[in-house]
Amino acid sequence: MKILKGYLPATLLLCSHLALGQEKITLDPEVKTGKLANGMQYYIKRNTEPSGRVVMYLANKVGSILETDNQRGLAHFLEHMNFNGTTHFPKNELVNYLQKAGVRFGADLNAYTTFDETIFQLPLPSDDTLLLAQGLQIMRDWAKGALLEETEIDKERGVILEEKRLRKGVDQRIQDQTLPLIMNHSRYAERMPIGTDDVLNHFSYKEIRTFYEDWYRPDLQALIIVGDIDEAKIEKDIKRLFSDLKSPAKIRKREQYTVPLKGENHFLAITDNEMTSTHLRVLHKFAVQQMRTEDDYRKELIRSFYSRMMSARLADATHVANPAYINASNGFEDLYGNLEAFAVNITLKPGEIERGVKAVYTEMEKVKRFGFTDAELNRTRESFLKGMEALYLERNKKKSQSYADQYLNYFLGKSPAPGIEYYHKAAARIIPAIRIEEINNIIKEYQHDINRDIFVMAPTSQKEQLPSEATVLSWITTVQNSEVTAYKEDKGNGSLIAQLPVPGRIIKKTDNQQLGTTTLVLSNGVTVILKPTTFKNNEIQMYAFSPGGTSLYSDADFESASNATALVRSSGLGTYNATQLRNYLSGKNVQIAPYISERYEGISGASGKEDLPQAFELIHAYFTSPRMDPDFFTASIAQARTNVVNRRSNPAAVFADTVNTLLYKNNIRKTTPTLERINNINADRALAIYKERFADASDFVFTIVGSFTIDEIEPLLLKYLATLPANGRKETARNLGLYPPDKGFSATIRKGKEDKATVAMAYVGKYTYTQQENLLMDALSECLHIRLLERLREEEGGIYTVNVTPATYKYPVNRFSLNISFATSPQQREKLIAAVKDELRKIRENGPTKENVEKFIAEQQRTMELKLKDNGFWLDRIVYENREQEDITGLLHYNDVLKQVTPEKIREVAAKYFNEDNLFIFVLIPED
Repeated sequence: MKILKGYLPATLLLCSHLALGQEKITLDPEVKTGKLANGMQYYIKRNTEPSGRVVMYLANKVGSILETDNQRGLAHFLEHMNFNGTTHFPKNELVNYLQKAGVRFGADLNAYTTFDETIFQLPLPSDDTLLLAQGLQIMRDWAKGALLEETEIDKERGVILEEKRLRKGVDQRIQDQTLPLIMNHSRYAERMPIGTDDVLNHFSYKEIRTFYEDWYRPDLQALIIVGDIDEAKIEKDIKRLFSDLKSPAKIRKREQYTVPLKGENHFLAITDNEMTSTHLRVLHKFAVQQMRTEDDYRKELIRSFYSRMMSARLADATHVANPAYINASNGFEDLYGNLEAFAVNITLKPGEIERGVKAVYTEMEKVKRFGFTDAELNRTRESFLKGMEALYLERNKKKSQSYADQYLNYFLGKSPAPGIEYYHKAAARIIPAIRIEEINNIIKEYQHDINRDIFVMAPTSQKEQLPSEATVLSWITTVQNSEVTAYKEDKGNGSLIAQLPVPGRIIKKTDNQQLGTTTLVLSNGVTVILKPTTFKNNEIQMYAFSPGGTSLYSDADFESASNATALVRSSGLGTYNATQLRNYLSGKNVQIAPYISERYEGISGASGKEDLPQAFELIHAYFTSPRMDPDFFTASIAQARTNVVNRRSNPAAVFADTVNTLLYKNNIRKTTPTLERINNINADRALAIYKERFADASDFVFTIVGSFTIDEIEPLLLKYLATLPANGRKETARNLGLYPPDKGFSATIRKGKEDKATVAMAYVGKYTYTQQENLLMDALSECLHIRLLERLREEEGGIYTVNVTPATYKYPVNRFSLNISFATSPQQREKLIAAVKDELRKIRENGPTKENVEKFIAEQQRTMELKLKDNGFWLDRIVYENREQEDITGLLHYNDVLKQVTPEKIREVAAKYFNEDNLFIFVLIPED
């Protein structure tokens, strides 16, 4: 027998590759898994980021898709009821207990319900043995311990109806029309988790208990516990606490519902007088392609490559003076149930629907005929590989919640969870071998003419201009039959900086042992504050400020000044235009942006260690080589004019604009621009103002925090920051005297059609700015927030949530505001406003309860433990210290600082600052 030389080894190699590609992706070997005899599954992983913390999830494969017609909304209702009385935590004791332990309701403690699942989330301190044990008990109660007391059920009806009311608006109205078509009138179209008013108002107690007994059972549940824990002990506790859970004697089959794809096409044109722009949305639907093997992962990467490369092309096409559309995307989207879509989304210019649609499909046609370029593929490869490498570098700093989310998706069957080591190795094998032909074929593979939905959505004023389905298809066909030219790469061979000066030097160096910072004064006057940390392996954050800002410019220059940095950032840099700059930075982990605010100008940004030189190069260029793209300026002004007109259709925008107009007497610096003001923006003046603000770096203070060493970063500081232009300019921001009136007032604004009232209350006035006073103001706000949730939500059933936000200002003069906002029914607004006043009166007269103060202190203590290990927090605090001239060493003994907070001191602050005279009340109600 004749043997062909080399044939056997090649065959074996091919078989080996095929076997590798078809091998099932396995679960992360570092997670401990198991299944109890009753069917409950568990996933446990020890992870010390953050240390002393654990994340617990209870996952239920139970959602609204399982509801009968008489149960619509009850899956979500049950989610709520698990916070309103369980076996070991009656009434509201569960939330009360956790708040005392420093857990925040809504921010930490939370839950959600979808079509197919209900998930409960509980992040806890794990360094408290009793609290950790109670956390597991809460999980046990959530699994099958809801009391479902009739009085609590009836109280919660109002809360959920208010949650439903909160969603009302143009987006919900559009979803109500499009979802049945997207879901092909399947069961999914009739089972929105929020439910129906009729069921929520009238369901029987028996109905919700039946749903609970049928579906809350161990064979549909999993525990996911990740954190700074003893895995063996947690596993032992799970077996002890959860093994006695039983399913009902008669088990209902958990059907796996799908959306049938019958080859149907849908078209719908929608107009709404609250829409602010015109959109075309095309969905080519197909069944979900589950990722189970490495070949599946490869296909997913190819699709991701296509989406990124196509979106970049579509963005480039808008960098002209008169773009055909505002923005567009083309790629893959997850829908509901078993559906995904190859989607085309276009935001169109008024009166130019045909032009915009044809322009987007022309770009897609170019890919179909000529494909992407090698340069596009290489940039995308590099970007993906760098992104994967960044994740891999942080693998030992990965947060516990991230792991918990991965194991949750694994349990729900949404995606594998093999761990970053697998993805890192697989990406290194797969990405270099992806061929451009595979990406080019995506459109041919997915842009089919069946199972297609087309939606055109526009303001009512555009109704007569909306196309029919036949018209849209004819536009697409016209493009497909037209001559198109291949995409031309905008290469650009420029530079960010023409020539760097000779590096500067350090003239002063000071160490702060307490804060772990080093302050450098450079030879050009620039001050740099450095804080090296080990919180992350590859994260560096930075922020720079200099006094001045738009306050130094006249009202005539204000619009040009306030828009200057946005225009410069979008115009490119150095000799690169915007597209060339994006290509130049492709694959680099760096983001740098200049800003000009009312009182300051500066730079904000972040980078990885490897790309830190690039970050400093960008900073230097933003000082020395800004540019203004005339085409982008023309397009931006045209779009701004459209936005100003369309904004008048949005009730929330009209409300916010009216409030600011009333509070600041229509001052241009505090209100939304008018058409006249937009027309006054001048490109040359905007660039000149930008250059003025960044012409002298001598009074700039840079703060840099993250994964670097002083020795590593100093040469970069001398090369890029010490060489910035400087002439010793010293400026201070101007006090513009823009404050609300001393005496409060009320106003009612009518806009919109939904039966919904939005209430905004603000206490505003003069203030004595000290760190202790600020802490007491924060404490007062949190105590008030706790009481308002109890009063307005639990007792009155009149809201879903309430926001209480304090703000204190040192400059230009000491001021404060306390903002309270909520949505409710128009009929209840006056009663709830009175309730807010009443609760603040009680604090003003008697102080908050000791229990609520203790909740605030516990939450602050636990939150600070995490903040002290966060780069972003330290950046913010160090900037604050230097900008506001405030000592921040109190952070290092924060528990002692918190001892200053007492009910009596909070009462004194409330009595000092809050009364009817400085209260402003604004209410938005429907027009009819």
